[in-house]
Amino acid sequence: MNHEIRVLDVVALTKDIPDRGLLRGQVGTVVESLDQGVFEVEFVDNVGKTYAMLPLKSSQLLVLHYQPA
Repeated sequence: MNHEIRVLDVVALTKDIPDRGLLRGQVGTVVESLDQGVFEVEFVDNVGKTYAMLPLKSSQLLVLHYQPA
């Protein structure tokens, strides 16, 4: 299924980003569309504290779905 990434989508990383301490599968929220195919993604912990925010390409992201399409 091809899903266009949008602001406020919940996404998971498809690849590790070792220089930022992020692992494949970590979940974040798209907070801004920066350019075609580039998005600012915020990663927060269980208490709501941001631990990473960085621009990522759509190829590095998988949109998560919580209900049937």
